[in-house]
Amino acid sequence: MTTPVLICDDSSVARKQMARTLPSDWDIEVSFATNGEEAIAAIKEGLGDILFLDLNMPVMDGYQTLEEIKRLDLPSMVIVVSGDIQPEAHKRVKNLGAVEFIKKPTSQEALGELLEKFGLYSPSAQGPASSASGTKTFPTIKKGEIGKIEYQDCIQEIANVAMGQAANLLARLLNVFVKLPVPRVNILEASELQMALSLTEQADTYSAVCQGFIGSGICGEALLIFSDSSFTDIAKLLKYNGEIDRTVELELLMEVASILVGACTNGIAQQLDTNFSQGHPVVLGQHVKVSELIKANSKRWKKTMAIEITYEIENYNISCDLLLLFTEDSLDNLNKRLSYLMD
Repeated sequence: MTTPVLICDDSSVARKQMARTLPSDWDIEVSFATNGEEAIAAIKEGLGDILFLDLNMPVMDGYQTLEEIKRLDLPSMVIVVSGDIQPEAHKRVKNLGAVEFIKKPTSQEALGELLEKFGLYSPSAQGPASSASGTKTFPTIKKGEIGKIEYQDCIQEIANVAMGQAANLLARLLNVFVKLPVPRVNILEASELQMALSLTEQADTYSAVCQGFIGSGICGEALLIFSDSSFTDIAKLLKYNGEIDRTVELELLMEVASILVGACTNGIAQQLDTNFSQGHPVVLGQHVKVSELIKANSKRWKKTMAIEITYEIENYNISCDLLLLFTEDSLDNLNKRLSYLMD
């Protein structure tokens, strides 16, 4: 009997990767959803007996989707597939009814073993199905589509995976849960950088540190912009009990930067099959407005591709923006490295 399988992910790259990872000899019909709201509708149509669910999505994220499936008692076995690998994320999705959690990107072998474990799939004695030309065939697509894949989609997806690795490191160090967004990717002039930031001016000021990276013809800078109102809580989490002066703030800023910048750039480098050498961190400003910070350093960046990730720690007044700024002349080499995701 043909099994309806639903892949829910806002990334066209992730949808394609997941579809390619499914066993080619598995008797299924596959449907696609780009957010939890679409997934709930598809399950109600009988298209999601098995749901592969991402966590970080717009409209309705994975946690909200699991809550709705549980509330409505919908007939769907949910396997979460996410770049958010924090221990608390594993715990929460299991408590909401997910049968398993697997990290992005997964492999055919790992997925096959998982499906066998739950009795959902048994390998064919004849081996994987293939077309007359010998290439692997895909399961029948019932509803939705993978969507056209652009380089920007590829960049966003590798940023998503790297973001999760960095959050996991921070979460384990501080014993907290890090709230993660959907990474934003823009190609813009330095004058447009402030407008692209999620941070708002309001009455707050910010401190920032920058660290360069280079490898395989790809270079850029990682810029961490830290809200000054976050220093009190981050000091508590790092168990600092003394007076918080500018020197201590700088030490705390460097501590957070070393975790997020190092883990995120290394995560991206691994997915690009390269290594990045990192320069020494440079303080760009303390207790300044974002507009002043960007204006004072605009000559450093000119035209750039910016990946923006906003990290927030649940139940604490801690928030920061991590910007990965790739130089314009790095884009060709970056695109070549990303070509495997386009195939």
